[in-house]
Amino acid sequence: MCGFIGFANTTLRFNKETVINDMMDMIVHRGPDSAGVYSDDKVTLGFRRLKIIDLSEDASQPMYNEDKTCVLIFNGEIYNFQELRKELEEKGHIFKSHTDSEVLIHGYEEYGVELLKKLRGMFAFAIWDTKNESLFIARDFFGIKPLYYTQNTEDNSFIFGSEIKSFLKHPGFKKELNKDALKPYLTFQYSVLEETFFKGVYKLKPGHYMIYKDGQIETKQYWDPKFDEKENSLEYYVEKIKETMKESVAYHQISDVKVGSFLSGGVDSSYITSLLMPNKTFSVGFEVYEAIFDETDMAKDLSDILNIQNERKIISADECFEMLPTIQYHMDEPQSNPSSVPLYFLAGLAREHVTVVLSGEGADEIFGGYPWYQQSPSMEKYEKVPFAFRRSISNVAKMLPRNKITNFLIKGGQRVEEKFIGEAKVFEEEDAYKVLKEEYRKGPSVGSVTKKVYDKVKNKDDVTKMQYLDLNLWLPGDILLKADKMSMAHSLELRVPFLDKEVMALASKLPSEIRVNNIDTKYALRVAANETLPDEWAKRPKLGFPVPIRYWMREKKYYDLIKEMFQSDMAKEFFNTDELIRYLDEHYTKKSNYARYIWTVYVFLVWYQKFFIEM
Repeated sequence: MCGFIGFANTTLRFNKETVINDMMDMIVHRGPDSAGVYSDDKVTLGFRRLKIIDLSEDASQPMYNEDKTCVLIFNGEIYNFQELRKELEEKGHIFKSHTDSEVLIHGYEEYGVELLKKLRGMFAFAIWDTKNESLFIARDFFGIKPLYYTQNTEDNSFIFGSEIKSFLKHPGFKKELNKDALKPYLTFQYSVLEETFFKGVYKLKPGHYMIYKDGQIETKQYWDPKFDEKENSLEYYVEKIKETMKESVAYHQISDVKVGSFLSGGVDSSYITSLLMPNKTFSVGFEVYEAIFDETDMAKDLSDILNIQNERKIISADECFEMLPTIQYHMDEPQSNPSSVPLYFLAGLAREHVTVVLSGEGADEIFGGYPWYQQSPSMEKYEKVPFAFRRSISNVAKMLPRNKITNFLIKGGQRVEEKFIGEAKVFEEEDAYKVLKEEYRKGPSVGSVTKKVYDKVKNKDDVTKMQYLDLNLWLPGDILLKADKMSMAHSLELRVPFLDKEVMALASKLPSEIRVNNIDTKYALRVAANETLPDEWAKRPKLGFPVPIRYWMREKKYYDLIKEMFQSDMAKEFFNTDELIRYLDEHYTKKSNYARYIWTVYVFLVWYQKFFIEM
């Protein structure tokens, strides 16, 4: 796990090595162990290394092929590198190290862009081909590793790298807010557009690669996580899940440094832990409010059963508010998923003991684990009423005050494409529109964002449609982004065995009725895990990573802190602040629960202050 930065085609006069080192300093947390630079008259590349596999200097980057006509910078892990290395050695390639990185550069020489189809891992990398004077840049299948790029600079140079903050040190980069990103953010809680909150800076989408040559960008998709159901028995798929997950965890534990695992009380991290059997697990929680914000006891109990040492920490509200600016700095873009906060502290705890952790991200998206995917008994009965009749009732309910009954009737008369935008939904779109100043209301509609994804699975069932949407938007935009940024903030490598190409190939074949049914979500996975885990863990309902923000905002100390931010001149630039104060006051006095509305706006303002006021 590392970080890199590069630029090409610059016409400004400056010392390239000084600039690339300044840019690398911005991402030193991604790779504190060593640094390396390559520069010629066309391209300058910088690399920060966190040593994981082959700790010798031979594994340092930038890395070259035999005649130094190809140069590699790479962030991630290639888990099947040993098999690929053997294949390449048989074809005459000579290796100088034992690292997975070198497989990429020789693989590119041998296979070109077709190399991507052979890889099993998480990666973002760039290869500068001096013969063709082209950059080959690629991002992994699911978007586990980040990759950003821009050409929107004063000198038309091309800049790319692991984190946007490093772009700020390039003399040609113009920092400007992308006003269109704010409205959809308020609903999705993360940066959902391909263009980031920094105008002109884009994400290379998961499963895509890019060729940059002669100042031109060509982007292509090489992989798509589509579902292709194959009928077979539950017993057959349970055995296949056990076999494939065991293999994936074996691949993901390859390391020359210590490996541990994150552990909550849920089935995903518990199953990974039971297959890995590390020396230590890591858990965090909060003071108990309604007995739902502290899973550390469950994690400790399972660790004791498995005879594993559990390290845990209880986080205070003071710690969370104090570190929120740092968390948003590392995130690069505003991201208001409250679970980012405990994840930051969890990664810090783990880094005191290990350099690599395995985690359970991705299981919900590929095996069908979210509550949204499961129809409630009442909705299942209601949907027996003809759709046209439910549609009419829905249209009437939209004109009435919102409550549980009207929300039920509205959803009951909507197709999945209309009511499901992903696992998270914060602001209703009309509320986001009202709370924003006019010039920030012009961002894309929620429906226009999701339609592009839904159009690719028109003929699939509703469960599959929702999973596919989450795989394309929610997973890379929220779950994996915070996993990477919060772990890398502490120089910790986080690996996700569920998000393996072969695991996905299996999960995509499961009939939807054994993914999600009346018994449970993630049904087939839970049955497989139950052979390793006790019932209490295998069958435990989905909880997520709950954070007691709604309680904190009803404490005067934090109410005052947020109110001061909402009344600031900075907030008035973006928002109708009277409406923000109304949300805050009604929440504080327990008239309503506006915790997510408040938190999402507050996080944006904390982020904006960090990047546009202080930097």
